[in-house]
Amino acid sequence: MRFNNDKPIFMQIADMLEDEIVAGRLAKGDRLPSARDLASSLEVNPNTAARALQILADQGVAAAERGTGYFVAPEATERAKQARRERFFGEALPGLFKAMDELGINMDELARRYAAHAAQTAKERL
Repeated sequence: MRFNNDKPIFMQIADMLEDEIVAGRLAKGDRLPSARDLASSLEVNPNTAARALQILADQGVAAAERGTGYFVAPEATERAKQARRERFFGEALPGLFKAMDELGINMDELARRYAAHAAQTAKERL
């Protein structure tokens, strides 16, 4: 994994695990990698990996079981998607609106382009 300087590494690791959950590659009840395994595979400090797992537990996306590790929580997908929606509306959408204003893009054009994108995505799924 390539880390960037935009956010702390432990948050980037938590986001990566959350991506796996939202995409369905990790399902409820699946065991998450241990902090030691994460640290080794990502070449980070074990404390950094442990902090990422704790973030997921704090968000209710992971559940810690004493002596056995972290597991994907039953409501993980829904909680992760809700947190991402909140971040999108609070962070990405204001930037999108600003860019639209600066470039003279109106909602009708955005809706047309989104409809075309959705149609293309639907075709690709078939």
